[in-house]
Amino acid sequence: MKTLFPLHGILPVLNTPFDKDDRVDYAALRAQVDEALRAGVSGFLVPAMASEVNALTFHEKLTIMEHVLDQVAGRVPVFAGCAAPSLDGSRKILRAFLQLGCRQVLIQLPFMKKEQFSHDFMTLADEGPEVIMLQDWDATGYGLPDDLIAGLFEEVPAFRCLKIEAVPAGVKYSRILELTGGRLNVSGGWAVTQMPEGLMRGVHAFMPTGMHWIYTRIFNLYKSGDEMGAVKLFHEILPVLAFSNQHLDISIHFFKRLLWRQGIYPTPAVRGGLLPFDKIHQKIADGLIEKIMEIEHEIKAGKR
Repeated sequence: MKTLFPLHGILPVLNTPFDKDDRVDYAALRAQVDEALRAGVSGFLVPAMASEVNALTFHEKLTIMEHVLDQVAGRVPVFAGCAAPSLDGSRKILRAFLQLGCRQVLIQLPFMKKEQFSHDFMTLADEGPEVIMLQDWDATGYGLPDDLIAGLFEEVPAFRCLKIEAVPAGVKYSRILELTGGRLNVSGGWAVTQMPEGLMRGVHAFMPTGMHWIYTRIFNLYKSGDEMGAVKLFHEILPVLAFSNQHLDISIHFFKRLLWRQGIYPTPAVRGGLLPFDKIHQKIADGLIEKIMEIEHEIKAGKR
């Protein structure tokens, strides 16, 4: 019988810091990792959409992974995002990440039909990653068929984790956990806006972008039995989620601005192609960031 991969808690998707000359700032990346580890996160995912992955070169992706692996030093799992425009592209970067020493990977593939998806998934699984997390993403519907997920889980020993980002996510959390007897590790991604529901349904982990101290505190309060305290703290960040989650590009702008205001990033810069973040956005964001920093200060001081 397949054993449960022990993935519990908060696993942030790392943003990518850029300096004033649009180069990846690897010192800031390491500082970001350290701050998240201090907050008690249980792992990382990089590179992914919040990392502006489509704007990164192949070399930058590998160098980012080298720095993250070195900074983490085996303390928590690091999942390497292997999404690419083609199956060959996914296989190429997966192989490169494995050569760097990555043990865990995230696989995201287009779904056209079950036979095609199974073939592509098995092709990547045959490259030999120790742990596979499958991305179940669908912004408008229920995502991958339940029986496809359950079948691959039983067939592929390395497939231990599922990141669900279907709409709505809640009922799918419950269905997948029931189908797999709770053995498939289920994470909530973009739907972290429904974190209390995910916790009630037995979701094992959550993969937001920022606010590491707050998210880990919510998770730990709930798991310690203080469900009311967890929900109360979650309600305090709902204005942040309402603003930042209106679009992925706005989320990237917002959380990079938060990291910049915290002194972790040298700039809040993003690469071209994202939606603009104008003065009104910045004004709203700065007010919300003040609230985040106030809450995090209280958590660090043991007042929450």
